[in-house]
Amino acid sequence: MPCEQQESGGAAARYVLGVDVGSTVVKCHVYDRVAAVRGSSSRKVKSLYPRPGWVELDPELLWSQFVGVIKEAVQAAGLHMRQVAGLGISTQRATFITWHKRTGKPFHNFISWQDLRSAELVNSWNKSLLLKVIHVIFTVLHFLTGNDRYLAPSFLTFSTHQTSMKLSWVFKNIHEAEEAAKKNNCCFGTVDTWLMYRLTKGSVYATDYSNASATGVFEPFTKCWNPTLCNLLSIPMSIYPPVKDTSFNFGSSDSEIFGVSIPIMAVVADQQSAMFGECCFQPGDVKLTMGTGGFWNVNTGDHLFASRRELYPLIGWKIGEEVVYLTEGCVSDIGTAIKWAQDINLFTNVDETAKMARSIVDSQGVCFVPGFQVSVNDPYLCASFMGLKPSTTRNHLVRAILESVAFRNKQLYDIIVKKVRIPLQTIRADGGVSNNSFVMQMTSDLINKKIEKPANADMSSLGAAFLAGLASGFWTDKEQLKKLRQIETVFEPQKDLEEYKPAMDTWLQAMKRSLHW
Repeated sequence: MPCEQQESGGAAARYVLGVDVGSTVVKCHVYDRVAAVRGSSSRKVKSLYPRPGWVELDPELLWSQFVGVIKEAVQAAGLHMRQVAGLGISTQRATFITWHKRTGKPFHNFISWQDLRSAELVNSWNKSLLLKVIHVIFTVLHFLTGNDRYLAPSFLTFSTHQTSMKLSWVFKNIHEAEEAAKKNNCCFGTVDTWLMYRLTKGSVYATDYSNASATGVFEPFTKCWNPTLCNLLSIPMSIYPPVKDTSFNFGSSDSEIFGVSIPIMAVVADQQSAMFGECCFQPGDVKLTMGTGGFWNVNTGDHLFASRRELYPLIGWKIGEEVVYLTEGCVSDIGTAIKWAQDINLFTNVDETAKMARSIVDSQGVCFVPGFQVSVNDPYLCASFMGLKPSTTRNHLVRAILESVAFRNKQLYDIIVKKVRIPLQTIRADGGVSNNSFVMQMTSDLINKKIEKPANADMSSLGAAFLAGLASGFWTDKEQLKKLRQIETVFEPQKDLEEYKPAMDTWLQAMKRSLHW
């Protein structure tokens, strides 16, 4: 919808909405033409833990929270829904649900990307003879052809992060879903697909390339759902939604929900959305998001790098003919660990943690190993404190937690430098933990690079709004978006890496002792 177009009632559509459905919070921001936030609302996401290791979300509660934050944000901005030019939706990735095509009734709650129910299945597959045979076949194919498409399957390993294994679990354990799939009556959807389905009362069933590529079931080389993998895991191909552009007119919400129809102009996975919000449009641009988990993304342009163990390829976004690829590495339990520390009263306000860490010269040999949810390489990694002494204080424990974030950032950055054959350019950080100056400065020191932090850390919301704004004509092109960026702080290296070496070596020892618990 062009921004000049007049809606009924004479109110010009002058704003875009960016909604971020994250793992801990659902947020909506109302943006004006200069990307300033005019109104906001947020609600905490309530995770369900029905069994040890299981993590679920109630679909009805998530839906009501999603609708609620949109209404509240527009109201907080003092606007009417008629003034909204478009809606962009950013969502947590790989969290999924299945439902009956005819009734719309879910077969189960959302199964979170953090869920560990497939750990035994993952372990069994990764040790299987069949997987070893697959490795050999694709190693030979890669050697003979030199085609990178065969490189990833040559060392394919499954992880609990991926949707594929949990989806396989669904069809092995939920009879209703299995039966519906046999009759082509089962729908699969990540959070974006479910929300659009509900917004349009079932008339839109789709996802975008960024969300599809993050499931582990979508083949980024061919840009199709992967039939070979699905056959291997006994997942029916009939369940998947059509895949559309990221910045695209998906249709409009049913008028009963908000009083008027709102055009849905973008859906995008949260990390790719943050990348777009940071305006990391050039090959070599790097984005570091530190939220519930930590994600390093590198723009690799139109070149898709095959998965190389700790790193994996994603589609960043597709807009018309343009397809931008990313390489990603992730670490779990960043925001999760900090929130846990707050829950057990190590500190009152998260803003005081940087000051607590700086109030002592070091952690006195105390190390924190995160592992509350899931490790890609070891689902049995044990969360632990090591090196505790009678003299250990809250400040030492808090510093150890924050240091663990910076140390893992260093590990992942070194892997990226080694394996991504593109000169790295600007590094831009976002997410709630990027507000912690201790973590940011220590990360800058460890990687010996400057890191930009934007004025607004909610980049996933902004990225979704940017993509919706481009599709609706609210903004014209990426060059205009770049001019709207506002940098709050630039962290530059202040200490030599050698000063951190003893502490990092001790932490690496602690990590080794926590494996395979």
